[in-house]
Amino acid sequence: QVQLVVSGGGLVQAGDSLRLSCAASIRTFSLYRMGWFRQAPGKEREFVAAISGSSNTHYADSGRGRFTISRDNAKRTVWLQMNSLKPEDTAVYYCGAVLAIRGSFPQTSYDDYDYWGQGTQVTVSS
Repeated sequence: QVQLVVSGGGLVQAGDSLRLSCAASIRTFSLYRMGWFRQAPGKEREFVAAISGSSNTHYADSGRGRFTISRDNAKRTVWLQMNSLKPEDTAVYYCGAVLAIRGSFPQTSYDDYDYWGQGTQVTVSS
């Protein structure tokens, strides 16, 4: 049973930073690609960033240059460091996991991922 526990959201002001964490109960964590997605009210879940088992990264245009995805395979954790936050970054943020053998990196579609964390609310006030 794979579990992903997401934490780190909150209410911040525009320009502030937040770091989200996603802790995975996966013994073979390094074999999984991890992704961050977000969903704003009334909108579909959208890709934010992805990281391979060997820490290759890929970002959506919306976060490129402001967001950094990273992972520690020994800690079975992936992070999303978000800097220079904007009100349009307001959303529920989710992390997802998918075995690397199930496709090519980067995987940017919601349907590509097999497991999801519970989500954490990020609210950026102007």
